Amino acid sequence: MTENAIARFQVEGMNCASCVGRVERALSGVPGVTSASVNLAGESVQIGFEAPAIPATLVEALSEAGYPAVTEEVTLDVEAMSCASCVGRVERALKAGDGVLSANVNLASETATVRFAVGATTPAAIAELATSAGYPARARSKDQVDGEDRKAGEIRQLARRTLFAALLTLPVFVIEMGTHVIPGMHHVVASTIGIQNSHYLQFLLTTIVLFGPGLQFYTNGFPALLKGAPDMNSLVALGTSAAYGFSLVSTFAPKVLPEGTANVYFEAAAVIVVLILLGRLLEARAKGRTGEAIRRLIGLQAKIARVERDGTVVERPIEQIAVGDIIHVRPGEKIAVDGSVLTGASYVDESMITGEPVPVEKKQGAEVVGGTVNGTGAVTFRAEKVGADTMLAQIIQMVEQAQGAKLPIQGLVDRITLWFVPTVMVVAALTVAVWLLVGPDPALSLALVAGVAVLIIACPCAMGLATPTSIMVGTGRAAEMGVLFRKGDALQMLQESTVVALDKTGTLTEGRPELTDLITADDMEEAGVLRLVAAVEAKSEHPIAEAIVRAAEAQRHELSSPTDFTSITGFGVRALVGGHEVLVGADRLMVREGVDLGSLSSHSEALARKGKSPLYAAIDGQIAAVIAVADPIKPTTPAAIRALHNLGLKVAMITGDNAMTAKAIAAELGIDDVVAEVLPEGKVAALENLRTDRGKLAFVGDGINDAPALAAADVGIAIGTGTDVAIETADVVLMSGDLNGVVNAFDISRRTMRNIRQNLFWAFGYNTLLIPVAAGVLYPLGGPLLSPVLAAGAMALSSVFVLANALRLRWVESIAGGRKQDIRKTEPTLRSALAE
Repeated sequence: MTENAIARFQVEGMNCASCVGRVERALSGVPGVTSASVNLAGESVQIGFEAPAIPATLVEALSEAGYPAVTEEVTLDVEAMSCASCVGRVERALKAGDGVLSANVNLASETATVRFAVGATTPAAIAELATSAGYPARARSKDQVDGEDRKAGEIRQLARRTLFAALLTLPVFVIEMGTHVIPGMHHVVASTIGIQNSHYLQFLLTTIVLFGPGLQFYTNGFPALLKGAPDMNSLVALGTSAAYGFSLVSTFAPKVLPEGTANVYFEAAAVIVVLILLGRLLEARAKGRTGEAIRRLIGLQAKIARVERDGTVVERPIEQIAVGDIIHVRPGEKIAVDGSVLTGASYVDESMITGEPVPVEKKQGAEVVGGTVNGTGAVTFRAEKVGADTMLAQIIQMVEQAQGAKLPIQGLVDRITLWFVPTVMVVAALTVAVWLLVGPDPALSLALVAGVAVLIIACPCAMGLATPTSIMVGTGRAAEMGVLFRKGDALQMLQESTVVALDKTGTLTEGRPELTDLITADDMEEAGVLRLVAAVEAKSEHPIAEAIVRAAEAQRHELSSPTDFTSITGFGVRALVGGHEVLVGADRLMVREGVDLGSLSSHSEALARKGKSPLYAAIDGQIAAVIAVADPIKPTTPAAIRALHNLGLKVAMITGDNAMTAKAIAAELGIDDVVAEVLPEGKVAALENLRTDRGKLAFVGDGINDAPALAAADVGIAIGTGTDVAIETADVVLMSGDLNGVVNAFDISRRTMRNIRQNLFWAFGYNTLLIPVAAGVLYPLGGPLLSPVLAAGAMALSSVFVLANALRLRWVESIAGGRKQDIRKTEPTLRSALAE
């Protein structure tokens, strides 16, 4: 940052002169700020500052003052990154930009996600930061969510370069290695073209390989080395240059070298380039597969829609749909954007959103979601959310953000790789020095072989790919199972949790009461009692009353209109139905009215112990029935609780219900801890107590009153059928309305973190074990001296192994919920879009 730098931010929340003063005072209090000028009309602020102030501290000061700076995120496609060292350099270059608040670079997807202050910089300027650092970048437009075409072209070009290099290298390898391993080959070469001419031929072909297909290693590697920031390209450039340079001297000036050391290593330089190009080709293809989840989601979007314009229905790309447009949908077509039905009726397959395979009825007033598939009916609907605001676009954005996240475990990798390449170069130099000092003849040749092998085998590609590839594949597969990680670090935090706390209503249960029991007196007929009671309750808006009415309607009872309806506060209701006086309410209502409960009184306590709410009904002054209403447990809940226990988790329930009901449900489900009669604001304290007793925890909820608890938990998991407030507060969002998604979230989290640890173990173990072998520690013990060619092959293999291991996550199966949890296995139209 230069002295007296200027930053311009757009600011939200200013509406009067006093706001201007508060903003200016807040900024002036930041050390390093020299001036702050606020424009109320333009809702902007211009700040002059110098060290130690940086844009991030200025934005933080604005936020603390209550006037947050407007920020946006831009995704850059970044080229020429090949290892973890590149990632660090790109991140540092981006973070140094004015107005850049954070930057996260993903080697696996070759992208950078940058958050910046609007008004302080632009996406084009941010892309230029990476380009100036030697990594060409371009900003994606907001509508662009996939660089598939660019990546495919890059793969084709890399394949051509690899094939060309291999064809030129083959004769070099055959001539040089054949003379050493094939009996009589040396004499054949000597008697035909001659040994010296064979060296000239190897020189010609190798030169073309190194300065043709392999030129990128030198144009990128040596400048990075001169800047004091060596990377993988630097290691390859140094190693192949050493082998090539030594071979040049051996070919054209052999007398300069000690006697017996004038050997050529053209084949080593050429084969190293071919193998590393081949490794990069395999990496590029594997990287392409890591982003398949995003491409599948994008493939679900409709491309065109039939829009009503000036009384005529015309086809338009979805990019041209505006809020308020009337859209016509024919049978079998995709819903283009989110909206509400105006006319018509149909059933819509919403499995891509909810995971539920049963089509949902849509009629006037119902909400429809873009990307879902219409059934056999025709409907028109009004567009209410378009572009980036649609649910599918939000899902894609969530997945992309999670895939680009940097987990806490990556911090260790970053610290190691920052010093790894320079350390390798020091080790290579020491290796050469030791061989020259104490090595047997020809010491110079042996020193060269060992030094080049160390440089080549230590390239940290696998380290850089170990974490991001697993994150990309794991979060993508989770999205296919209906589990969206809104925050990437939740992937690691979830597998560290030892307890999962659940809200009851809407999470464990259906979220609305239902009639569960109707026990009649001996002389009463069940259908008749239900018909009379429901007729009375039809006049009430209480949830319990609605449950009784729904039960009567489900049995197709015709309900008479009651007269003289009276609501008795705290007791129940009274009305006349078909000439009968009907009372419905708690036992205290019956006592007040002098109704003898008789044998039905014994049922009330038993029903209450089961977590049900008992009511009584009396007809014409005689007890008629005891009625039980309860919020039923979701059918999938018991199996999900068992699955969570099988994963080694403790399960807790936090609810505002009375303790008896809560304990009854907990006993039925096998829940370990129960915290009942908790007010919404008390859920956070309950979580803190659980955390103290049990350790890290995840909380699952769906309502507005769950938002504070979702934010306070180590990982907040929102049921996707819940409120927007709960979803926005959560770290993980479940697209289905049952707990099977929670089980899948924990499972995919554990599998992904295990996959990351496997990758890191391989990457670090590979380098730790093979660098000493490449340096020649086994040679004095009678072991082999590792050829640079074998070192190049092993290095390429390590990266391919890490990628292949990460790609195994694509085939993780749902351990709960069966078919309904996996959007790859629903409607045929979706299956074709999501086919592996």
